[in-house]
Amino acid sequence: MKNRTVVITGGATGIGFALARQFGADGARIMLAEPREHRLQEACEALKQMGAEASYNVCDVTDLDQVEALADHVWQTYGGCDVLINNAGVGSREKRLPDVPMEDAHHIMNVNFWGVWHGCRVFGERMKDQGTPAMIYNTGSENSFFCATNAAAYIASKHAVLGLTETFREQMPDFITVGLIIPGWVSTELTPGFEDVAMHADEFAGIIYPQILEGERFVVSHAYNTVRIDERMDALKDAYARYAPRHEGDEQYDVRHYIQRIRERGSI
Repeated sequence: MKNRTVVITGGATGIGFALARQFGADGARIMLAEPREHRLQEACEALKQMGAEASYNVCDVTDLDQVEALADHVWQTYGGCDVLINNAGVGSREKRLPDVPMEDAHHIMNVNFWGVWHGCRVFGERMKDQGTPAMIYNTGSENSFFCATNAAAYIASKHAVLGLTETFREQMPDFITVGLIIPGWVSTELTPGFEDVAMHADEFAGIIYPQILEGERFVVSHAYNTVRIDERMDALKDAYARYAPRHEGDEQYDVRHYIQRIRERGSI
């Protein structure tokens, strides 16, 4: 990563900052982005003390214009971007869906989902025009695959990030890697009070950093997550086995088969 440019939203604390330390130790130039300037200043100073090149840009990812301005600043400062980590996110307390204030639900979706959308939209197009190998990783959650908590808006936002990432991955050219970071229970400002229980952010970053460098589609950590994922997938497979089992010709109504046939005919 020497002399590569890495942009991390939500990079001043938690997982974002832990990843910044990994990239910085590997020689990357780090650009951190989030709304709290004092936290950005503290994070950049800490990175510089360890010998990394670091700078920041105040940015609210829910505002598309601010994300455009962030990209302008990155390209003006470094001439391009090699890695984008769409990491900015907010959490929520466990509440029944009817008890969640609508403004809270919209705020969570605005940051956790639309913030990721904005980053993909803005940086993805510029990376395509840049024409060099690049990476975009979005921070999802174990809650992208199952309900680890009872926080409806948060879980919905992380399920949405999974769908966005998988779709965006298929739309980007081969020289741009798109993947999903899947944290389990990690100790960050989103989970106060569990510092001695949840995995430390630096430990998590150490586990996932090599996977990012390898360009993995899914970047994983907490092994027990597979138990929860299997619970949902087993129930889904059981439903299909009982009510819609595979049979000859069952691809008739498969959308991807249909689109492929149309493409082979040259219609699209």
